[in-house]
Amino acid sequence: MSEGLVLMSGKEADRLGVVRDAAEGRVRQRQAAERLGLGVRQVKRLVRRYRERGAAGLTSGRRGRRSNNAIAAEVRGRAMDLVRERYADFGPTFAREKLVEVHGFRLSAETLRKWMLEDGLRRAKPRRGAPVRQRRPRRPCFGELVQVDGSEHAWFEDRGPRCSLIVFIDDATSRLLALRFVPAETTEAYMEVLRGHLDGHGRPVAVYSDKHGVFRVNHREREGELTQFGRALRTLDIEPIHAGSPQAKGRVERANGTLQDRLVKEMRLRGIDGMEAGNAFLPEFMEDHNRRFAVEPLCPADAHRPVLHDAAELGLILSLHSTRKVSRSLTLRYRGREHQIQVRGQGYGLRGARVTVCEGFDGRVAILRDGRPLAFRVLAEGEPPVSVEDEKSVRHAVDRAKARQQARPNWKPAPDHPWRRAARVGAERAAAGP
Repeated sequence: MSEGLVLMSGKEADRLGVVRDAAEGRVRQRQAAERLGLGVRQVKRLVRRYRERGAAGLTSGRRGRRSNNAIAAEVRGRAMDLVRERYADFGPTFAREKLVEVHGFRLSAETLRKWMLEDGLRRAKPRRGAPVRQRRPRRPCFGELVQVDGSEHAWFEDRGPRCSLIVFIDDATSRLLALRFVPAETTEAYMEVLRGHLDGHGRPVAVYSDKHGVFRVNHREREGELTQFGRALRTLDIEPIHAGSPQAKGRVERANGTLQDRLVKEMRLRGIDGMEAGNAFLPEFMEDHNRRFAVEPLCPADAHRPVLHDAAELGLILSLHSTRKVSRSLTLRYRGREHQIQVRGQGYGLRGARVTVCEGFDGRVAILRDGRPLAFRVLAEGEPPVSVEDEKSVRHAVDRAKARQQARPNWKPAPDHPWRRAARVGAERAAAGP
């Protein structure tokens, strides 16, 4: 810096012109005080310093010196040692939370961010222009709109199997309503999480989801048909809404990104390595997450409605429904099994009737006609049909088949298996000749 050059901030430079005018008598000191928003006594001090030292008299005397509030070098060293050892891939905000809550440090996220940049643990991100997108305002009441989604991810990193996390989040408050680790996104998984939400909160006004096959029939010739999950929502008087793009349900999409960062690292710190332990930890995580990130709704009312069905009825609603036609002998087939309807008298009224078969996820079956259960017994059992999988559940289906095959490597069909019976009959006919 050349001699006579004074380094000043913008505020000090603006102050210089007014103080100079006051010192040279062009304005009164009271007028200068009003323009600067200072007291007259303070302006007198500034005028005196200007006359003694010139423009340098108006600059801060602490410029270039260490701040009185600066954190000691040994504190910085201890903090960064912990970050390198345990939180190297954490963001500054998350790492700062751990340093404060677990290790008792007192520092800001911005201070830690600067330290991590200086030590090469982070790279400065280039500033990007904000996307031009009109955001949909939040719903005013808690429970009006519940956004649901599933996120397949390596939640346990290399400590456990890859799985999916079912997420229910409230649109009005960004409050996590339900989390559950499941092997894959299936109708069963979503119905189980919905059952927990109904038990804990009641019925929301609407459920907002994507167009995954669990929520919507994506076949042009079957437009308007309901999936099993959609049928359950309609029965419970919950409106199903399908988003046209991931950005449309951005609340739950952003929550997934946060969970893939924070939840993964929280479980790493606790050594959680499987879905059972993970599901046991999720209530604690949800409580802490909602305390940090949930917002107050615009309207204090809770829009959830009470559930109008008892536990048994709710179990039937949240099951797989199929329609069957009763034969003249009052039987029907379902999943390879022959079911005999048991009635008093001849039962003529049931011949040709359409009934609903309800299969719970525990394997129990109920047969309903006009909402009333019918007594039945199983006459014969056959091979169960092959299940239909989609792109999100096929990975779990293959893993399940692989485990079953490895458990019985030398498996052979039973002696009375239809395939063996057919081969035996063919051999007997060939031996008998024409």
